[in-house]
Amino acid sequence: MAEKDAATESVAANSPTEDMDLKTAETNADNQEGGVKIESDIKREREEGDEDGDASKKQKVEEPVKEETHEKSIAPSDPVSLGPKQFESSVEMFDYFFKFLHFWPPNVNVNKYEHMVLLDLLKKGHAEPDKKIGGGIQAFQVRYHPMWKSRCFFLVRDDETVDDFSFRKCVDHILPLPEDMKPEAKAFGSGGGGKVRGGKGGWRGRGRGGKSGK
Repeated sequence: MAEKDAATESVAANSPTEDMDLKTAETNADNQEGGVKIESDIKREREEGDEDGDASKKQKVEEPVKEETHEKSIAPSDPVSLGPKQFESSVEMFDYFFKFLHFWPPNVNVNKYEHMVLLDLLKKGHAEPDKKIGGGIQAFQVRYHPMWKSRCFFLVRDDETVDDFSFRKCVDHILPLPEDMKPEAKAFGSGGGGKVRGGKGGWRGRGRGGKSGK
């Protein structure tokens, strides 16, 4: 009888411990499930945040590309015609007249081709073309300017009067020149000369010159 009571007391004593272990196990299981859920939520937030960050980065990278494309889409200006000749830029126009100025012999009338080009240069580029042309131009020549002592374009009117003009000012009026090539730049003289920019060899004319000037 005493042994039976002792066994009963032992079972009663161990029962609360087993209940406690069972509750602890259930609590741990709940914590593990909660932990997995929390980790899953954190991982999902990170993935969503990375996607947003990637989209933001892509947008920032694409914005300059759009601006660059816009700049490239600007159409270049149309070629400028002077007589029978066309020019794509002010520098090309400047180089043509500069080489012609230093190639053509002094006091000799230019040929018909260059006459048409120079006449159109005056009409489109000079500030006062009507005054400069007067009653008409019979010839263009290259002469040494009496003041500047350098080559310069001269026109001979129908009434035999002679006048000089700056081809650089005319070019700059038709198509603006770069800052270092403008008429007011110190690197150039007033007669129309200056430094050669680009191109190889001398000027190649069309035809032969006319009679020498008086």
